[in-house]
Amino acid sequence: MDHSKLSGIAILGAGIFVGEAYLPTLATLGQTSPPLKAVYSRSEKSSSETAQNATKILGLPSSPDIYFDGDHPNNLDALLARSDIAAVIIALPITLQPDIVLKCLSAGKHVLSEKPVAPDVARGLRLLSDAEPICQRHGLVWHVAENYETEPVYRAAGEVIKSGKIGNIIFFKVAVVNYIDKTSKWYKTPWRTVPDYQGGFLLDGGVHTIAALRTMLPQTFTHLSGFASLNKEYLSPHDTIHCVVRAGSHYHGIVEMTFASPTKSVPAAENIVITGSKGWLACNTTSEGFKIVIRIAEQTDSEATEEKEEIMNFPRKGVETELEVFFDDIVKQEAGEHTSSVGDPKAALEDVAFIQAALTSKGNLIDLVKLVQTSS
Repeated sequence: MDHSKLSGIAILGAGIFVGEAYLPTLATLGQTSPPLKAVYSRSEKSSSETAQNATKILGLPSSPDIYFDGDHPNNLDALLARSDIAAVIIALPITLQPDIVLKCLSAGKHVLSEKPVAPDVARGLRLLSDAEPICQRHGLVWHVAENYETEPVYRAAGEVIKSGKIGNIIFFKVAVVNYIDKTSKWYKTPWRTVPDYQGGFLLDGGVHTIAALRTMLPQTFTHLSGFASLNKEYLSPHDTIHCVVRAGSHYHGIVEMTFASPTKSVPAAENIVITGSKGWLACNTTSEGFKIVIRIAEQTDSEATEEKEEIMNFPRKGVETELEVFFDDIVKQEAGEHTSSVGDPKAALEDVAFIQAALTSKGNLIDLVKLVQTSS
């Protein structure tokens, strides 16, 4: 779908992901995407640097306008007052995003806000409650930018599972092992170095894995029991979780996640494995993107079991896909057509609830469904 006829967009944020993901993706989309007309950051310096970077990456004839905090004509309020900006992409620190999302929606802008949707479930519930009537009143699209949800590999895996190819799901396992040291570009981000939100990297990065799982599994998570720990002091408040999880009414799995690996090399293991009554499906990252391996057990005439393997490779296109869907949904919304379910803030809140439950369980069973309904 051609989005070039949409009025302009603005990017709010000047961090690593804007420079390494959003701007190159907008360049890839080229003339099919709305024009980038403005950039906002908390400081004039960072806003100006991002605008210059955007001009270079996107090959713009002139630099996007810059906006930054302060009592002056070029602050965020001025950006949001512009009639030629229909949508904003928000990539700001986790604790700042909920208020900025509401501010942008209240100004009549469509919003794509970075994950996680909120720093905790209680704040997320308030945000959803406040945002819903604004979106309905102004006919706005609000997506949470969870690029693992839109990665072709996880959507394809979900279709394979939905088709019954590996049979009925009986159990699953997830192992995510990450190495983060003080030289990491992600650790050096000031708001990550001393996080003022639960879980640290486990919340910021962990929601990716949970989003991938909910994209693949046919039923939602219902219960969780787990433990959390801190193994490297500079990754406070937590860097590791292990938990047992139930999904739907009949199957369960194990999720382990750490950002405290002592080595850059990680133990050889399948990242995500979902096992069914006929076989299993595994998803892994590769140097080029992602890979699905499917193993199916089939009975031969002699009653012996014969295994058949299928391998599928996928490029890394999550950010590109989420932007395309976001722009598509704006066009559909403005035309009065049905929009997609991708980027649903309620689903993104379930990802936060999973991580929060794993951080706070201490071995006790937590009802995940109840948590996203009654957290306070």
